[in-house]
Amino acid sequence: MNFDLFLRSMAIGFSIAAPVGPIGILCIRRSLTAGWLVGLVTGLGAATADAIYGCMAGFGLTMIADFLIDQAIGMKLLGGMFLCYLGLKTGLSHPAPSAPIQSIPSVPTHTRLGLVNAYVSTLFLTLTNPATIMAFMAIFAGLGWVSTGNRAAIGLVGGVFCGSALWWFSLSSSVNLLRRWFTPDRFIWLNRISGLILLVFGIIAISSAVR
Repeated sequence: MNFDLFLRSMAIGFSIAAPVGPIGILCIRRSLTAGWLVGLVTGLGAATADAIYGCMAGFGLTMIADFLIDQAIGMKLLGGMFLCYLGLKTGLSHPAPSAPIQSIPSVPTHTRLGLVNAYVSTLFLTLTNPATIMAFMAIFAGLGWVSTGNRAAIGLVGGVFCGSALWWFSLSSSVNLLRRWFTPDRFIWLNRISGLILLVFGIIAISSAVR
């Protein structure tokens, strides 16, 4: 494996993941309300989707990529509706006012189901964003990394995943340091603001799909 190629693809994975969008909002909110592990797993769902799209670009799987791009409208609608659902669910949820800060993370925080839900939700949301695969295809094509051979492509995909995962690890770890500052009332406002932002992202996605 070309280590230099791995590092460069890692940097690309990091930079594509870094802009704060709906996935970033989910990661921040879950890190604060449910703990570092749930926040990290939330980000790893997005990192997996980035790796999948990076795999299509790196291995030159243009037929699959073109099919997904052709389904962009339907994917945006699905992603937008799911974002609206998450926004409403998040905005309406709140910890019990009498609960001490230690008990705010709910039972699903430490269960497999809670972690699976956190992972699958962001995996689905990232996969329904056709802009991600177009970004990878444009970057890889510009650098001459499309259809580079199996070993090189594996290194590319691994680099993209590691770069994206590094960003989510850094974000969830940094945000988790602020948990002690949050009281139950502040968690309520965090849920409301996060829910509103997710709802706006969802409405924007649906609006762009039906134009």
